[in-house]
Amino acid sequence: MDSESSRKASAGGKLQDVVLVYGASDDGRGYEVLRQRGDQLQAGRLRPLHDGKPIHGEVVRLEPRKESPALFDVEVQHDGRVASGRPAQVATDEYRKGWESIWSSKRKSRELN
Repeated sequence: MDSESSRKASAGGKLQDVVLVYGASDDGRGYEVLRQRGDQLQAGRLRPLHDGKPIHGEVVRLEPRKESPALFDVEVQHDGRVASGRPAQVATDEYRKGWESIWSSKRKSRELN
């Protein structure tokens, strides 16, 4: 049996991807987790998504396991990589205020009169 086939789950043929939630994060805005993806073990942090805020890492869906309330099967919804190879352009509140101060319709109407 080769390495790739040993990492696959027997039922669905997918790589095993499981998260163990073991505590709240230090800042109280998320959870500390251990993730087993195939034969790799990773430490990480789960945080909720918020509209207008940048995404750091993957977007995942967690399905609770029956054997433990702290174990979840992971389904990756978005892998967090940008197709262009460049970071996403995110407009901050400061950027929007600057844009409005330069390009707002009030300023244009004053200059035209």
